[in-house]
Amino acid sequence: MTATLAPPSAPVTPAPRKARRRTKTGKAGPVTYTLLALFALVSVFPLYWTVVAGSHTNAEIAATPPPFLPNATLFENIDAALEQAPLGLAILNSVIVSGAITVGTVLFCTLAGFAFAKLRFRGNGLLLSLVVGTMMVPTQLAVIPLFMMIAELQWVDQLQAVVLPTLVSAFGVFFMRQYLVSALPDELLEAGRVDGASTHRIFFSIVLPVARPAMAVLAMLTFLTAWNEFFWPIIALTAANPTVQVAIANLGSGYVPQRAVIMAGTLLGTLPVLVVFGVLGKQIVGGIMAGAVKG
Repeated sequence: MTATLAPPSAPVTPAPRKARRRTKTGKAGPVTYTLLALFALVSVFPLYWTVVAGSHTNAEIAATPPPFLPNATLFENIDAALEQAPLGLAILNSVIVSGAITVGTVLFCTLAGFAFAKLRFRGNGLLLSLVVGTMMVPTQLAVIPLFMMIAELQWVDQLQAVVLPTLVSAFGVFFMRQYLVSALPDELLEAGRVDGASTHRIFFSIVLPVARPAMAVLAMLTFLTAWNEFFWPIIALTAANPTVQVAIANLGSGYVPQRAVIMAGTLLGTLPVLVVFGVLGKQIVGGIMAGAVKG
């Protein structure tokens, strides 16, 4: 028997590698910088005009053309605003109220959003629909029963009357639910359960780091809303124990409104908001990096 040799196989040619696409980052041109500068000026101008108007008198503000540069009269107008209304107490009350509402809203809305997004229980969709449906109810409809409730509890002119009714918001629950549905993989939750973690441990160890960007956004929006709230605080509180917006409403009273004093008080009440916005703005960027899931 003679053995036959198999014909030599054809050389295998390696498959051509796909050319890598190099993405070039486009450089901003003069038009882009011009538009950005224009939008920045439009955004900053109201704050700048508040400084200018708060540092002049009513006659100077009404002059033609109006002044465009601040002067040292700003400190005199701030002193006048502090004498006309308890702005120091009002700012402290607003910090307490807005901080408590922000902490409570972010915590409770994240808990509820996680439950609606990732936990399976009977009536999930119905309860979520009811929560979202409460956003369609006007706030004015709840004022009278809410005031009767706080009067029965003897909370009139106390800060808890402003804090407790707004500790949870339907918008916050829906916002956190929508974020966690897409940002929180089910594999992370399953891995936590395999490791023996309870639901509470999963929430604090897995959900919170992932939800940090959305929590920062919700905290910023909630703080600004609570700080600017005027309708309910002026009903539940008095002029002796006001928030910032209630105190500013009592400034410049008289036959001729003192617009310079009102602007000075408004500027004083805006500074804490600018600080909070700057701090939480950095937290949003940092939260996106810390809460990202690498594949």
